[in-house]
Amino acid sequence: MRNTVLNYLLLPLFAGLSFSLSAAPDAAKMPSEPVPLVSQVQAPVERLNLNTADASTLQKKLNGIGKAKAEAIVAYRDTNGPFATVDELLEIRGIGSALLERNRDRLMVE
Repeated sequence: MRNTVLNYLLLPLFAGLSFSLSAAPDAAKMPSEPVPLVSQVQAPVERLNLNTADASTLQKKLNGIGKAKAEAIVAYRDTNGPFATVDELLEIRGIGSALLERNRDRLMVE
C-alpha cells in the first residue's frame, strides 16, 4: 500500500518535471542579441483635417465616432465656422476628453 501511495504522488511529479525540461528552450538556439519586435515600428498615422472631412470619413477614420457624432461635428463646423483647434471638439455634445485624447494624433486643423 505504501508503494501505491508513493506511486500516485511521485509519478505525476516526475512526469511533469520531465515535460518541463523537454519544453525548456535550448541555450544554444537562443539569439545573443535581443530581436526587435514588429509592433515597435509604427507606421505614420494619416492625419485628418477637421475642417475638410465629411461625416463618413470622420466615422471611418476615428475611434469611437459613429454616424451621429460625425454628423454633429460637421453640423458644428457648418454653424460656427472652421475649427481653430482640435480642442474645440469638446464643445460638441457627446465628445469628451477621453474620446478626444484617443483620436488626437489622428486629427489636425488647417
